[in-house]
Amino acid sequence: MEPILRADIAAFTAGRAEMANAMIEQSGMRVRPDRNRGRSAGINPTGRFEPVTRHVFDDGWETLEDLPPFKTEVQVEKPRTIITRNTSPDISFDRSINPYRGCEHGCVYCFARPTHAYMGLSPGLDFEAKLFAKPDAAKLLDRELSREGYQPRTIAIGTNTDPYQPIEKRWRIMREILEVLEQRNHPVGIVTKSSLVTRDIDILSRMAERGLAKVALSVTTLDRMLARTMEPRASTPTRRLEAIRQLSDAGIPTSVMVAPIVPGLTDQEIERILDAARAAGALDAGYVLLRLPLEVSPIFKDWLLRHYPDRYRHVMSLVRSMRDGKDYDSEWGKRMRGAGPYAWQIGRRFEIAARRLGLNAKRTPLRTDLFVPAERKNEQLVLL
Repeated sequence: MEPILRADIAAFTAGRAEMANAMIEQSGMRVRPDRNRGRSAGINPTGRFEPVTRHVFDDGWETLEDLPPFKTEVQVEKPRTIITRNTSPDISFDRSINPYRGCEHGCVYCFARPTHAYMGLSPGLDFEAKLFAKPDAAKLLDRELSREGYQPRTIAIGTNTDPYQPIEKRWRIMREILEVLEQRNHPVGIVTKSSLVTRDIDILSRMAERGLAKVALSVTTLDRMLARTMEPRASTPTRRLEAIRQLSDAGIPTSVMVAPIVPGLTDQEIERILDAARAAGALDAGYVLLRLPLEVSPIFKDWLLRHYPDRYRHVMSLVRSMRDGKDYDSEWGKRMRGAGPYAWQIGRRFEIAARRLGLNAKRTPLRTDLFVPAERKNEQLVLL
């Protein structure tokens, strides 16, 4: 049995967080606090596809003291295509763009963490510190939009990793993508936790005038200290609310995503978050229940043990009560909302608060009829 799983069972059944902490320490999975300062993940487990696993331990030669802190590293990725398609029945979009792989925001609960295993890296600290940028994204997008027979539908950006994470300040890939979309009159929906999105208000406001753009800010908590440990490099809750205000004032349809809702930790803030977002100008709202697929589960549980050991049993008990006794249930239609009495209660509270505030009263779909196909120059005529 994996050490992290044995630690979880010990803590859950015996109610002893110190026991679980000690077992994780002994397993060699936990990273020294001075090496992950400013990060949320406290472990860096080997990717699930790797033939060997790595465990850090003190061999008596004090070599652990020589290990440097985790610093953000960015590699260039050269994909052949940039638009990702999906057929998931419980997702409202069928195509998306991810300008980056990995995310420096480092949200401990991020459901995208397991994707780093496909790169031979850890979904733990590697996901936050070893990033991939796609500088050719705008050129690839322009090429894909130029293909004969392309049918425009809203492109979602920010579905897997945040397009406005800190490295976007230097790489500016997201802005280049927006420039292509504006030129083609192509609709786009953005989800982010960063106030950096206000940098592109000039483009987004012009697109919004034509019914081509909308933005959602994800607000998990209004507690600045909780946000700092749970989402260490994302914008503070106050700055996200200010971003909603600025976007709304610029005429850009703006939503708030209470996502994810962490039962026993942030669920008591649902109404307060919606109140604050509505006051800032948000027109729509949505929520997603905490998801713990694959490697996300041990990473989140280790974080919970380090920062909120007194709430560990309660939080995990609520999570499992909504996931059929498991940490996660990936069944379509249930993975976002959960099931059971507690999940039902969260859903009703959200609906009542949203209705009281006038959120989701009228949803206008983005336009696709303005799309401008590429001009085909010097194209060889089809032989009869």
